Amino acid sequence: MAVTKTTYIHTELVWAEEQLSSWRAYIDANPLHKMVDRIEWKPTTKGGMLPMVIASIEAQGKFIQETMKNYLALLEVVERLRDKEDQKKIIARGGVDLGSQAERFVNKRDKK
Repeated sequence: MAVTKTTYIHTELVWAEEQLSSWRAYIDANPLHKMVDRIEWKPTTKGGMLPMVIASIEAQGKFIQETMKNYLALLEVVERLRDKEDQKKIIARGGVDLGSQAERFVNKRDKK
């Protein structure tokens, strides 16, 4: 018995586009030229407070650069997924979209 492999391109495409918008918003909200060291105060054993660098400018800059690389890589994947999604669409006369029943009929007919 043949097993058909189901592809969930649309779902993956939606998720990837949400990730892209999230990463882009983060990068836009944290420009490199406005970064400062993130410092928090840590209590000492004698009751005093000691400043500690949680994230240096360099570490934050590196994270932003890695995020930008990941953004560009995911953007390429999204473009490929969009191409696959466009290939799945059935072209009908007059530029009209087919309904789901017509698509199922054409898909079954093409598999035979």
